[in-house]
Amino acid sequence: MDLLDSLAGRRVSLRHRVGDRDGRPLFSDAVGELTPGPDTVTVETRRGPVHVARDAVVAVRAVPPAPPRRASWGAVVHLEELCADAWPAPADERLGAWRLRAAGGYTGRANAALALGDPGMPVPEALDAVRAFAAAHGIPPRVTVPTGSPWDTAVSGAGWVLDTGHAAGAEVAVLVTGLAGVTADGGPWTITTPDRPDPDWWAMGLHGGTPTPVQRHVLDPADGSTAFVLARDPAGAAVGQVRATVAQDHLHLSWLEVVPAARRRGLGAALMAAAAGWARARGTRFGVLQVALHNTGARALYEGTGWTEHHRYRYLVPPVR
Repeated sequence: MDLLDSLAGRRVSLRHRVGDRDGRPLFSDAVGELTPGPDTVTVETRRGPVHVARDAVVAVRAVPPAPPRRASWGAVVHLEELCADAWPAPADERLGAWRLRAAGGYTGRANAALALGDPGMPVPEALDAVRAFAAAHGIPPRVTVPTGSPWDTAVSGAGWVLDTGHAAGAEVAVLVTGLAGVTADGGPWTITTPDRPDPDWWAMGLHGGTPTPVQRHVLDPADGSTAFVLARDPAGAAVGQVRATVAQDHLHLSWLEVVPAARRRGLGAALMAAAAGWARARGTRFGVLQVALHNTGARALYEGTGWTEHHRYRYLVPPVR
């Protein structure tokens, strides 16, 4: 086996001859994953495949994997807006490009100002407006910002700090996938995708409780955009659920829950696959979900079924005085 064959599937830097000028050879370099062939080799670069004759290769060496590309802030804004639409707060007001949201304290997502872009006023004044809005709705002031974004820098620069007291997780990863790849074996369960939650769906998600008006508003838009996916075992008992909402061009997944006795048997993947199939039938091609960084079990499930991190966001609150 020669050096090119030994580097199959590796990321390489490959120098090759591309011609001559004034009697002198010209060379070019290609960096990417290498696929050797009998007469040519292919390097999958970020700009597309580069095909090189074997006898034109001058030098090749393995290089470290490429660092992941950061999503554009425009793409981050798009996903954050549709996630907010998929988790609708009863109070949702615009402050320039920011969104002030309140839902009686039910979930951090629905009770935080979403800071994306220009609030239409200096940031300190916008944060005063966040405080006033929160006070008017009886919730603590809190801002959600994409991690590392200009808005994160601006709000942090105004003295706001990480909400370490947020039990659900102050730092969150936003994961995405193509729905065509979200498949799983059916397993022994019966999985349905009704557009309204039945009592068993509510009971599982609320641990036996009944939904409040605010919870119904956030979770059940009753407009056909949401499937309340429920799995039952052969005896008819509810053993798993997920909430699936079509928002713009994405399926938004939330409230994934599997009872302890049914875990580690593929039911979580099966629930997501059922939700993906429901969304694909409605012309949706992409998926998005949010998971707290400290929830390592859920992150392992999602990453193991093809979801990748798009960006992160975090909750910021005023400093304690």
